[in-house]
Amino acid sequence: MAMQYYEATGRRKTATARVRLFPGESGFIVNGKPAEEFFSREEDMAHALEPLKATGNEGRFLISVLVKGGGISGQAGAIRHGIARALLVANPDLRPVLRKGGFLTRDPRAKERKKPGLKRARKAPQYTKR
Repeated sequence: MAMQYYEATGRRKTATARVRLFPGESGFIVNGKPAEEFFSREEDMAHALEPLKATGNEGRFLISVLVKGGGISGQAGAIRHGIARALLVANPDLRPVLRKGGFLTRDPRAKERKKPGLKRARKAPQYTKR
């Protein structure tokens, strides 16, 4: 018999995280490694776990995540979004709390593309008079 879990997808910039919450146990696994090993910075791990803290669900779930794309910070943001959405699947009553914390909103900010004739997205080449 397969263990029951709550699944959701979280995204941020170019990172995508598939999050599964297994009730009853506690732990945090990212791409097959313990989260402490995966995240080199403590801030990223704290950022990813914010929805659990806000809803008072720390230690109630074993969190299993498959994340790809983007950098470590973007991946942490994607995991945060995924955890919030999975918590909503587990308990729809948490919606107001998660909404108020801004955990359910997909952050649309991404790198702007480079435009022709410019050095970067908006930086123009230096003007020379002579």
